[in-house]
Parts: sequence; structure tokens; C-alpha cells
Amino acid sequence: MPKSLNASPGELRAPGFIRFTDIPVNQYSRSVADEKKAGHYTDDDLFRIYRDIALVREFETMIRDCKVNGNYNGVENTYPGPAHLSLGQEATAVGQAYLLDQDDLIFGSHRSHGEILAKGLSSIFKLDDAALMEIMESFFEGLILRKVEKSNTSGSVRDLAIDFLLYGTASEIFARETGFHRGFGGSMHAFFLPFGIYPNNAIVGGSAPIATGAALYKRVNRKKGIIVANAGDGSLGCGPVYEAMNFAAMDQLRGLWDQDHSGGLPILFNFNNNQYGMGGQTRGETMAYDLLARFGAGVNPAQMHAERVDGWNPLAVIDAMRRKKPLLENGKGPVLLDLVTYRLTGHSTSDVNAYRSKEEIAEWEAQDPVVGFRKTLVDAGIRNDDAFESLWADVRQRMTRVCALAADAAASPYVDLKKDRFFLEGLMFSNERKVTMDEGAGVSDLLTGKDENPRAIAVAAKKRSAVDENGKAVPKFKQYNIRDAVFEAMLEKYYEDPTLISYGEDVRDWGGAFGCYRDLDKSVPYHRLFNAPISEAAIVGTAVGYALCGGRAVPELMYCDFMGRAGDEIFNQLAKWQAMSAGILKMPVVLRVSVGAKYAAQHSQDWTALCAHIPGLKVVFPVTPYDTRGLLTAALNGTDPVVFFESQRLYDMGEQFHLGGVPVESYELEIGEPDIKRPGNDITILTVGATLYRALEAADILQEKYGLSAEVIDARSIVPFNYEIVLASVKKTGRIVLASDACTRGSILNDMARNITEMAFDALDAPPAVVGAKNWITPPFEWDADFFPQAGWILDAIHEKIVPLPGYVTEQNYTTLEQLRAAREGV
Repeated sequence: MPKSLNASPGELRAPGFIRFTDIPVNQYSRSVADEKKAGHYTDDDLFRIYRDIALVREFETMIRDCKVNGNYNGVENTYPGPAHLSLGQEATAVGQAYLLDQDDLIFGSHRSHGEILAKGLSSIFKLDDAALMEIMESFFEGLILRKVEKSNTSGSVRDLAIDFLLYGTASEIFARETGFHRGFGGSMHAFFLPFGIYPNNAIVGGSAPIATGAALYKRVNRKKGIIVANAGDGSLGCGPVYEAMNFAAMDQLRGLWDQDHSGGLPILFNFNNNQYGMGGQTRGETMAYDLLARFGAGVNPAQMHAERVDGWNPLAVIDAMRRKKPLLENGKGPVLLDLVTYRLTGHSTSDVNAYRSKEEIAEWEAQDPVVGFRKTLVDAGIRNDDAFESLWADVRQRMTRVCALAADAAASPYVDLKKDRFFLEGLMFSNERKVTMDEGAGVSDLLTGKDENPRAIAVAAKKRSAVDENGKAVPKFKQYNIRDAVFEAMLEKYYEDPTLISYGEDVRDWGGAFGCYRDLDKSVPYHRLFNAPISEAAIVGTAVGYALCGGRAVPELMYCDFMGRAGDEIFNQLAKWQAMSAGILKMPVVLRVSVGAKYAAQHSQDWTALCAHIPGLKVVFPVTPYDTRGLLTAALNGTDPVVFFESQRLYDMGEQFHLGGVPVESYELEIGEPDIKRPGNDITILTVGATLYRALEAADILQEKYGLSAEVIDARSIVPFNYEIVLASVKKTGRIVLASDACTRGSILNDMARNITEMAFDALDAPPAVVGAKNWITPPFEWDADFFPQAGWILDAIHEKIVPLPGYVTEQNYTTLEQLRAAREGV
């Protein structure tokens, strides 16, 4: 929120009108002769366009026949997986890909086989033989190439590459080890990075924010090329799609970012408008836009350069791409295309089309591009009918060969997870350490030297421990605190990794809602530290896309409660792509979220358990300055997605545990290692989050009043988690209580307690006790002590569930009867 942007009442209250310009609808009218005269195509080019349409059509036909009949052209192949086919939409995919080069990237939907093949075929035509062989030889050490080499005898590298593309895609759909990512992505998640084909997405509209993040990567790092985000017309009913378009068009991109990085993001939102969102008809039923292209007028003054194009004419699509691509390359994006098309089959192969009339389908079949575009080319003298018949014979022969190979269990096996159970497990995290994601980057674009930052100077003057050399408490304002730890780790990483960006709601200018980034803007330019719109799905989704392309991102959601508005992006996107890619993709994203206090039901919840439940996420929750800086640095140097929880209660907390305070030099702490904050012998207290400090209060009381020595362990991390330190403590003490501010029901503490019981059963004198917040909505601050665990609650649990404390009177009821009552009431 820069002061340079003056919200003038004189301007804002002045009368006037908002004016719109016309949006073109199906305006393409050139003939084949016109296009040839303009030098856009040769006869061979036009014939190749048709060949690509035919290859896509036959590939989808092959998948359909395998799915429905278990047989394609005599090849027996049972395929139980999903099949969302694009039969009828081939011309849009081929037209879109025709002008794209290796620097241009496409993202797709659950119906994107055609886009994958079209972009791949376009790439194969543009690459020379040496480049193609290098790609095929290096991919999975030539595994896929070796398979197709045996069956392709043409002697042509391009012809071999086409088999490679078709076979790798088919094998992926059939979940074979020879798929482009070992079969772990399957039909709706296929991609092939060397051809600029980035992940397709099973979630409707899911690619929109991810593709926007890829465009952000291009802009921030000044990389060539544009991004195409493919989606269906039904996806415009999804909030993240609009969030992505707004993000790509933000005013700051043109008005606040420096000249080298300014301009709307280079992304084309390409809506394959097949008229249906599953069984619902978009225009006239489930949507409100009438004609989809109209939507562009609601995004920015340029109306996203929106246009409605006849997607059943590949030349019309190519013409649109020829006009829109330069806009994107020159910073005038984003662009919206409404491509009119039609799927000739149902939403999936199980869809019997009960919502469509036979007459409607017949009308479209009569204008099928496979027939209509062929006739156009024959009438224009490009090729005669015999040439097209020969082409189709070749296409079917090739597809039969590819299908037979992909269906052969000996030649194309499944990954055997029973024999190699660690294969998929090893893909969950990359566990790599990369200080910078771009070692070849040029001169830093930071605004000051690291030591010249005013906040860095102020922090350097602070005492890096809560007590001085004489054991005397240091005044709060002089203590190095958790805010400073976040700041130092981030500042350090900005000077190490030129790809690093950080953004969220109000992170620039005044340093975020909790001051962690204060004065970071004095050193970091706008394009690497900026305020995002209040669009949580776009904030996380763009970070995913940014990381997929090779950058490092630190998005911030301010409150962890806001994760609910980015649920798909966190749980289905951020968490999944490393494993679904068979390790090809990396996800260096640190998602900073804070656990609130005093703000009641929608702003004061601990959702660590939600994140811990989802495979593929690392989950960290440090609560001391030393741990915060060391764990944040480790997360920033890693290549895995980390949800980094911080407690709003503790931002001004000084370092009380690490001898000598927080080091000045950078350091890392291993994610997953709990830490003993106070040694003891009689009972173990394991905490997650801010309850560490209440556990220490309880430990003081236990020692002073009851002569019990408590060993207090701070989990620090939740996923991964090394139980050995906790188990060693339990085997020493025989007793354990676990505490956190999360509601008890579904808390990660219950999972930990179960594991401890199983692994240390013989050492336990009593079952583990779990102390968490009440299973209520979070009340306002005035009732904090009645909702969140207090030191006395820990003592209550110890007294009633583990070991009686002489003369102790409980405040909280931890009896079995109370547990039964609360469970029965759902609280």
C-alpha cells in the first residue's frame, strides 16, 4: 500500500461512465488461399495440421475403446482408470500449439490429452534431430526410447519421436512404469517438461493459479516465452480461476514494478468452451456470462483482449494465437480466448449423454473438423482424398503399434510397489538442499547491501538472548525476538537466491500484519516482495506454479484459518506434484501461516493436524527465536513444500533456551528433530506450538510443590518427526502428557500418543494423556483461559490420568466419564 498511490476523493467521487469496447466473436474469415498468399502456411504445413488432428483423434479413440471395450483394433487392453476424452476438441488443441515454441509452456485440465499431444507434436516439428535424440536419450536414462526404438523402423528421428510421445503418454495413462512419470500421475496429470508440457490437473480450474505462477516466474526472472492455461467453460464457476486472472492483471504489475519487470503477466487463459460443465450446460443454465468472452471485460480495462474464436477451425485458432502471442510477449497480458468447441462424447466414458439430444450431437458431428477441415484442404488443392486415406491408415497403424506396446505387461510393466515399497515412499519428499535455485543468475537486483538494511542494523544492536551475561532479564524492546528471526532468515535468503519471491496480504511497506518483514522493502524490489490481492487460492496456487518452473517462493496467508480458502491449492497441488511427477518436479515453497490468538472463532485456530494429515507436506511449528531462524533457513534451503506455522502470541518472545543466544551467522536446524527444552526424570511433557511455555510453568509447579522432575520436549516439527528422542525420554520417565493449542478432537497429538503407546508400551506406567483446546468454536480473547490449555490443565491431566498429586484439586475434568459425555455431545 504505497503512499504514492493517492486515493483522491475528487477523482473517485466525480461523475462519469465506464466504457467498454466490442469483443470480437468468430470474426476469422480467411480462406486457405488467403493464408497461403500471406505466407503463413505451405501445403505441407496445412497437411501436417490435419495429421496432428488425426493423431489426437485416434489416440482418444484408442483410449475410449480400451476403456469401454477392452480392445482397440485387435489389441486386448483393460484400462480401469479415468477417461475424460476430448473427442471433438482436437482442432482447438492443435491450433493452440502450432505457433508455440520451446519457451512457451502449457498447463491443462482433466481433459487435456489432446493438448499434450498437440504441443508435443508441435515441439517435435520445431526441434532438430540432435535435440530430439538428446531429450529422448536423457529422459529416464532412455527407458521410453529403448521401448519405441524396437518397434519403429522408419529411420526418421522425428517419426521415432512421435512414437515416443504417444507411447509415453499412453503408458502414463495406463499407469505403467514406462509412462512419462512412472504412471503415478495417470490420465489427468500427464505432462512432459522437455516439450513445454506442464502438469494437467484433475481439479476443475486447478491449473489457472498454477499457470499464473509460471507466468510470474517468467516475468520475475525475465525468461522468454508465454504461458497457456487451458480450462473448460465450466471452470469459470470456480473462484480460483477468477483469482488467477485478477492476479495476472494486477495494477501494480504496470504501475509499481520497475521497467524491466513491468507489464501484465504473459499468460493466455484459454477456455475450451465445449458448452458443458459435466452434465450442466453452461450458457443458459449454470453460468451467467451468456457468451464466455464477456468475462474479460470484468477483469481489467484492456478486457483481457478477450475474443471468441471458432475452435472447430484450426486456422482460426492459429490466427488468434498469432495476434495474441505478441501482446503477451510485450507485457500487455493477460489474454482470454473463448474457443468454441464441442465434445462429441460424454464427460467421461461412463456418461451416457442423457442431458443432450441426439439431434444436437448429430448437428455437431455433421461439422466435425476431421471431416470438414479435410474437405477444405481437398477443395483448396492441398492434397487429394487418396493422400488423406493413406494418412489415416498410417495413423491407425501407428496407434495400434503404440497401444500394443503400452498394453504389454512384459514390455511396459507397472511399478511393483510390493517388491519395492520404498519407491513411492521415496518420492514423497525430495529432501534436497539447494541454497539457490539458479546458480547461473547474473547480478543481484537487490536495492542495498545486506548489512545496509536499516532493520538489519537495528537487529544487530539487539541482545540475542532473553538474559544478559549476568543472568539478568533483558528489556523486551532490546531482545532479539521471533520477528527478528523470520526477518534475518528471509533477508539472508534474498541475497543467496535470486529467484526468491515473497508475497501475501500486506507484506510490503509496513512489513506484514505482524511486522516480520518490516524494512525488507528497503532492500528488496517490488517484483520480489509484493502485496497480493486477498485471494488465498491464487497466493498459494501461484507459488506452486512458480516453484514448478524452478523458482523459490514464500507465500504468506497471515492466519492459518485462511487455509480453508486455499484448501485445494495446499492439499491437492502443493502437496502432490513431487510424487505424481515421479520426482521430476521440485516444490521449494515455504507457506508461512500464523496461529492466531484473541480473534475468536475464525482467526484463532491451530490447524496443524489438517496439514499433517496430507501426505507430501512438511509441517513445522517453532516457538523460539533460535528454532525459528534455524528451521526457516532449513526450509528455505530445501526443495520440499513446508507449511511453516508461527504463533502470534510469541512474535516478541526472546531466546530463553539456546546457550549464548541466537547466533549471528546463518545456521540450519534439521526439520523433524524435537528438542529437549528442560531435562527431567519423572514425567515427559511433549508440546506443539505455544503451549511449550505453559508446559514450563507446569514443570515449575511439579518440581516446587510435588518434587516431580518434568522433561519438557518441544516438537518443533510435526512432519517429519523423529520419535527416538521422545521414546528415550518416556523410557526414562515412564509417563508422558502431550499438549497443544489445537482442539483435542483430531489433534496430531492423538496420533503421536498412539504411536508412543505402541512403541514404548512396556515402559509406560500409564497411558499417554493429551491436553488440547476445547472442542468448541474459539471464543473471544476474554475467555482464552477457559478454552486454551493452561499450566493447570496439564497438572489436571497428570493428576487424573497419570499419577495422583498429593493434595491436588483439579479444575478441568479429565475423567473417563467426562470423556464419554463430551464425545456423546460432540464436544
